[in-house]
Amino acid sequence: MVSSREKIAYGLGDTASNFIFQTVMLFLTFYYTDIVGLSPAAVGSMFLIVRVFDAVTDPMMGALADRTRTRWGSYRPYLLWLALPFAICSVIAFTSPPLPETGKFIYAFATYALLMLMYTAINIPYSALGGVMSAEANERVSIQSYRFVFAMGGGLVVTLCMLPLVEYFGQGDDALGYQRAMMLMSLVGMGLFLVCFAGTRERVKPSNEDAVPYKQQMKALWKNDQCRVLCVVAVLLLTGMVLRNTLAIYYVKYVLQRPDDVTLFVTAGMIGSIIGCALANPLARRYCKIKMYTLLQVLSAGICVANYFVAADAWVLAVSLHFMWGLILQMATPLLWAKIADVVDYGEYKTKVRMTGVTYSTVVFFIKVGLAMGGAMAGWLLAYYDYQANVYDPSVAQGIVVSFCILPAVASLAVAIIMRWYTLDHHKVAAIQQQLTLERQ
Repeated sequence: MVSSREKIAYGLGDTASNFIFQTVMLFLTFYYTDIVGLSPAAVGSMFLIVRVFDAVTDPMMGALADRTRTRWGSYRPYLLWLALPFAICSVIAFTSPPLPETGKFIYAFATYALLMLMYTAINIPYSALGGVMSAEANERVSIQSYRFVFAMGGGLVVTLCMLPLVEYFGQGDDALGYQRAMMLMSLVGMGLFLVCFAGTRERVKPSNEDAVPYKQQMKALWKNDQCRVLCVVAVLLLTGMVLRNTLAIYYVKYVLQRPDDVTLFVTAGMIGSIIGCALANPLARRYCKIKMYTLLQVLSAGICVANYFVAADAWVLAVSLHFMWGLILQMATPLLWAKIADVVDYGEYKTKVRMTGVTYSTVVFFIKVGLAMGGAMAGWLLAYYDYQANVYDPSVAQGIVVSFCILPAVASLAVAIIMRWYTLDHHKVAAIQQQLTLERQ
């Protein structure tokens, strides 16, 4: 059994990560379009192009972490080594130098790419760490539930504090406000990564990664059909989620026409997310995780469709639905990450090659593809609707409603359909782990 204290320490690592992840998802598009002055289409394309690099860096990082051997383990050391560089990259990404428009775009592209590279370098080992803290399936769900409660807690800090901090530090200069707000969050995040490093342990020991060439690892990974299912799910899920979260600030400002209430709206969704993550573990112990995950996606889609029919002046109903969307959707998130650990076991069972870091890095890559697709689609759709910053246009507002409500619903329904091909239920995972235990003896 993993103690609650250790699970909390692990969760605080994702609190640190979410200071950046949630800021990117909720505010970076708005920062680039309305603060820096870049075009929405250029921002959308930039998000997608940077993801091309991840096709190389993510599996390389996973393979590197698998081969790392230190007295602290294979994955924990990266939390110690990269906490400071990640903090520095976070600040420079939210720094806007006085350059012409082309110069601003080049700077934004370079610093965003560097931030995502550093996010890869620290987040893939961190994610893999959750899979080697315990070998027991229900314990893994518990670890991931703790993780995402604290992850969403980091998101809550972002939603509650980002815009007030921007106003406080900027005193009318929003560019300066964003930079200094990120300085504070990065400093706190660095400390939390160090707490995570100090408070966790690796228990599932590596087996044969050193003996297996990288090319052979990739062949073995392709044979893992359940990993392929999760990769498709990751792209669809994150595309819909990021699209909705990115457009939330535009929805409140231009559809509901309550720009002063953006913080309240996104905070409601984040509180729902925290509650949803906390409920995942007790529900997963009572119900089939696969059926539960599928049902949650269908319910999430229904909430998004209902949101489409909310009148612009129905503020309370709009906030309530966003709260429910966060609760239902994020109830499924710990289940997804627990499934990755199960898929690692399944891959070892099927191919005799255990690839913890490589498997996590592969799914994380597709998660970041979804992150990029959601952000890119938000920028492209705003450009398609001829969005102009700080200008209200009814046709643009209608386009934002469609993109904020209907497209995420389609993504969730697609995830529910794809989950029909995922077969690693509790009984099958238990049988696989029993067989692996016998083979390792």
